[in-house]
Amino acid sequence: MELEEELSPADAVLLMSSVPERISDLVYGLDEAKLRYRHGPAFPTLGGLIAHLLESGTRVDALLRRAHLEGLDTADLSSTIDPLQMQELDRPLQDAVDDFARVRRRTVDLLHGWGKNEWERMVSDPHAGEVTLLDICRRVSRHEMAHIVQIRNLTALLPEPEDLGPPTDGQRIPSAAPDIA
Repeated sequence: MELEEELSPADAVLLMSSVPERISDLVYGLDEAKLRYRHGPAFPTLGGLIAHLLESGTRVDALLRRAHLEGLDTADLSSTIDPLQMQELDRPLQDAVDDFARVRRRTVDLLHGWGKNEWERMVSDPHAGEVTLLDICRRVSRHEMAHIVQIRNLTALLPEPEDLGPPTDGQRIPSAAPDIA
């Protein structure tokens, strides 16, 4: 499914509900060294990218719940979906993914109960103008899928671990290769 085409409410809910499992599958087994991996100076660390996705997803879920339950009618979607500052993970990765999965499950359960009127309800954004709750979910789905692709690509670029042999006391290890002086 191309994310450029217009998503139905069911498609948006399906994509949003799949994000925690996709993240979990991609980051399974990553250690601290791999989470600190940065592909280049202008890139966030892998852990920072994951933290951003989890944090923005949790913030968007809170916005959707508030819009539905409290009647929130104004929100800055850009800063909610894609905050300018990327932070590193501040807790164990699995705990962060599990917490996000719990929040997202609650949000998806709520979205399943929405009718046409709720999906078409307008929220005012200072940057995007009037948007529907469905538009917000479409935007979130595109944002999250783009970051999942980035995480997949970065994990594919992780350097392979190298066995450097046993630690030495700083002395030269004799080898069969001749010395080149």
